[in-house]
Amino acid sequence: MSDSTPDSAPESMPESMPESIAPDEVLLGSREQARRALEEITDAKSIGADEGHEAHEAHVLTLYFECRLAGYPGWRWAATLARVDESSPVNVLEVELLPGEGAVTAPEWVPWSVRLAQYRETQARQAAEEAEAAEAAAAELEDEDDVDPEDDLLTNDFSDFDDEIDGVDLEGESDDDDLDDDEYEDDDSDEDDDSDEDDSDDDLDDESDTDVIDDDVDDDDEEEPDDEE
Repeated sequence: MSDSTPDSAPESMPESMPESIAPDEVLLGSREQARRALEEITDAKSIGADEGHEAHEAHVLTLYFECRLAGYPGWRWAATLARVDESSPVNVLEVELLPGEGAVTAPEWVPWSVRLAQYRETQARQAAEEAEAAEAAAAELEDEDDVDPEDDLLTNDFSDFDDEIDGVDLEGESDDDDLDDDEYEDDDSDEDDDSDEDDSDDDLDDESDTDVIDDDVDDDDEEEPDDEE
C-alpha cells in the first residue's frame, strides 16, 4: 500500500497594499485657479490659507482652504481639479464646503421607524419602573400596618416624656400659671363689685335729690292761697 502524501495547503497570497498616488504637480500649482472658482460661491474674505490636498487619481486631486465663515469652525473650502493627460488644461470639477477634523456637524440621520421603536421601548421601560415602584410602596405600607401598636412611634401618648426640660419644671410652671389666672379673675370680680356699689350709691343720691325737689314744690303750692287773700 503506497503512502499517500496529503495535498499541500495553498499558500495565502499577500494582500496588495494600496499604492500612494503621486499628486499631479500641475494641479498642485493651480491654487489661484481654485480660489477664483471658490469666489464664485463665497466671499473672497471667507477663503483662508492653504490647508493641504488629497490626490484621488493620477490627474485628479482636491485642494483645501481654510474657512473663515462665522459659525463654521473646523470646516474647509474644497476645490477638486482634474486634467485628462499631461498636455491637457486644468479643469475645475467641483467646489464645496466640507467638514474637517473637530468640525461641528449634525448628528447622523436615524430613520423614523428606528426612532419610533426606541421611543416605544423607552416608554415601556418607564412604565415598568413606575409599576415596580408602586408595588414597592404598597408593600411598604402593608409592612407598616403589621407593626405592633406598642412599637409604633406614631401612636404615642407622650407619657414617656420628662416633665423637665433644661432643668425647668413644666408642671410647676403650669400650676403657677393657673394660680395667676385665678388671682386675676378674683381681682376682676372685686372691681365689678366695687363698680356695682358705686352705681347703687349714685342711685340713692338721685332719689334723695328728687324728694327734696318734690318737697319744695309742695311748699310753694301751700303759700299761694295766702297771697290771694
